[in-house]
Amino acid sequence: MKLVGTEFQVKVWSELQKIPYGEVRTYKQIAESIGSPKSSRAVANACAKNPHPPLIPCHRVVRSDGGLGGYSAHGGTSEKMKLLIKESVFPSD
Repeated sequence: MKLVGTEFQVKVWSELQKIPYGEVRTYKQIAESIGSPKSSRAVANACAKNPHPPLIPCHRVVRSDGGLGGYSAHGGTSEKMKLLIKESVFPSD
């Protein structure tokens, strides 16, 4: 799939595709893994601009404190939670 965005966004989206099913990473971990350790907020912004959720799994990125963070795809954070429950990241009630 051809990704169209800024160089930074494409780096982030490419890194997101490396997160295995059933696992999460923090915005900070993604920032560090692309060589921009102080760019957690920019990583979050790139996730918000993701053109292909959930194929590019931005739902697998959470805040450092364990909070969900945002999800700009259809359904918002409740959809993000559903996807993470489906992947057994969080237990279902």
